[in-house]
Amino acid sequence: MKALLVTLMLLCLVLPAQAAPVAAPPATVPAAAVGTVVTEEELRQVIREFLVKKTEHLSAQVVVKKIGVSGDLKLPAGKPSFEVVAPSRWEGYGSTSLALIVRVDDQVKKNLSIQVEVEALAEMVVATRTLERGEVLSASDVALDRRDLAHVQGRYSRGLDEVVGLRVKSAIRANAPVRGDYLERVPVVKSGQLVTIVAENDVVRITATGRAKVAGAVGDTISVQNLSSQKEIAARVVDATTVKVDF
Repeated sequence: MKALLVTLMLLCLVLPAQAAPVAAPPATVPAAAVGTVVTEEELRQVIREFLVKKTEHLSAQVVVKKIGVSGDLKLPAGKPSFEVVAPSRWEGYGSTSLALIVRVDDQVKKNLSIQVEVEALAEMVVATRTLERGEVLSASDVALDRRDLAHVQGRYSRGLDEVVGLRVKSAIRANAPVRGDYLERVPVVKSGQLVTIVAENDVVRITATGRAKVAGAVGDTISVQNLSSQKEIAARVVDATTVKVDF
């Protein structure tokens, strides 16, 4: 028995100790797999901020109805930056497609097309009834209401005083916005009418009798024939019987 124990002890001294297991080094992640994720909400916020600036000049209540962003955006590692570009003639309301240019460390990585829809409600003049061609507007013919600018292409009248007293040159439906290009000033001078031509400055005032060659409203410049000289001159309509020449 003693001999066996001695043999075992000698074997332990001769044989090397078993090495402890070495942990494997962590796996290396390829550089291409490391990147930046821009969330859908962050992209929407970029577009919202652009739309706020684009519409700040509008005297209207602006509501963003649609921002066509779907899902997060994966980018290479680096510092992302964004540029939003709108069509040159887009006023900031209605539907359009915006270009979202995405850069990483100042290098363009994405150029996205984002559909947006913006409602801009502005107070404008509308017809209270159907207005026929040739009618002269009174205060009861029009009212103020909020409408979407996209439905009138930005052409509308803002105040009742802008339209009352004007004549309708294109029929306007009831409840429709009253556009300035549908109206005209009422002529106070008729074609062929005799008028007094006034030419004056700080020193002298000269008058002559003339004949209007065309009809004109107050403020219009019309052609008038001087009956004394038979010459035609340009004169500004002052009232129903007077035109003025500046000199």
